[in-house]
Order: sequence, then C-alpha cells, then structure tokens
Amino acid sequence: MKKGIFSIKENIEIAAGTYRMVLEGEKDVNIIPGQFIDIKLDGFTLRRPVSVCDAYGSKIVICYRIAGEGTAAMREYEEGRKLDVLYGLGNGFDITVCGEKPLLAGGGIGSAPLYMLAKELAAAGKEVSCVLGFNTAKEVILADELRALGVDTRVVTVDGSAGDRGYPSEYLGGDCTYIYTCGPKAMLKGVYSSWNGDGQFSFEERMGCGFGACMGCTCKTKEGYKRICKDGPVLYKEEILWED
Repeated sequence: MKKGIFSIKENIEIAAGTYRMVLEGEKDVNIIPGQFIDIKLDGFTLRRPVSVCDAYGSKIVICYRIAGEGTAAMREYEEGRKLDVLYGLGNGFDITVCGEKPLLAGGGIGSAPLYMLAKELAAAGKEVSCVLGFNTAKEVILADELRALGVDTRVVTVDGSAGDRGYPSEYLGGDCTYIYTCGPKAMLKGVYSSWNGDGQFSFEERMGCGFGACMGCTCKTKEGYKRICKDGPVLYKEEILWED
C-alpha cells in the first residue's frame, strides 16, 4: 500500500450514472490489474474504494457509478482538485496461469478493472475474448476501448437494448482456456456455475478501512476466512465458498 496526493485531470460522465476520473500523481504508480485505490473525501469519515480501470506512468484511471452520497460528491469534483489517495491495495489478477485464450466476463461497473487486465494480456500475446453485461444500453462502458485493443468483445444487456439479450453467464462458450471475472455477487455466482474451467473472481464488497485492519469485509472461503480488501479482491475459483 502506498499513499499520494493526486490531481484530477478529468472527471466526465461516460454512461448513465457512470463517470471516468483520471488522476495524476508525482511518481509512477506501478499498479497491478485488479487492485484498487481508496480515496479520502472531504466531509466523509470513511474513504471510498474504487477499482482501477487503467494505470500508466503517474496516472490512475478509475470508473465509478453513482451509488450513494460519496460517489455523488465525487461527481462534482472539478479538474485540478487534489485528492489524498491510498493505492496499490489488494491482490490483483495473476496473468501467468491463463493459457493462450483467456476469457474476461464483466458485470456493470465490474467491467472497469478488466480493461487494464485485457491490455496486459494482449501485450503478452494472448488471444483475449470478453463478454460485458449491463442492464440496458445506456449503461454500457468500455466495449469500444476493449475492441481497440484487439479484444473480441461481446455486449449483453438484460433488456436486449444493446448486443445480445441476457447475462454474461449465458455466453461463456468457445475454446477459451481460463476465465477472469468481476461484477456483482449474483453475476459471479452465475459465471461460477456456468464455467467448467479454472479462473479468478474479483469480488465487490463494502469495505471500511480498505487495507485489512477493520475486518469488515471478511468472508468465508474453503481455505478459511479472508478479507476481501487485503486477501482479495481477487480469489481463485477453487477457494470460493458461496454462502446465502
């Protein structure tokens, strides 16, 4: 975990209720795909954890969805504002175990961390495919950006207003060798049940501290209790234990 002061370079709406923010610090950030940052917001006790969409040099790109008072406040932040940020948090994705044809599956704002992952997999010479799921066409993000990387990208929506109708778990066929996925728990459960191979699952959980001190995001796994913020957010498929 590292701490830095970052300046907002961009904060724009990219889909209905979803924003992209570009932050720039004073040194290279060296973030792994799947890790997250924790932002201190004026007037709020707890920091806000947000997954990293991309990171290069001294810049961090995040995508966030308006879900409460904290993210609503972030929407109003203007270019040039300084933010206190903890970064390099959590365990990210391991790209050394996926074979030659990895499949990425994202749900809603959970699609965001898959962009940086796809970029690194493509740079490593992998044949990357991706399926992104949203409720409606107005919520679709990052599909064009992924295609620009050469990633075979399919969009599915619950109402059929963009791409195919349905959920990501219904479109996991083909000869892919491994799966990486991030999204709401219901979507992850669907992917878990539909995918017969190995994979890594990134969980979205409410967090208190963001670095393992408060134990607020602890969950039970086949290997014992783990903190999503510290031991995750990425877990291997074989260690996941679903609880109702």
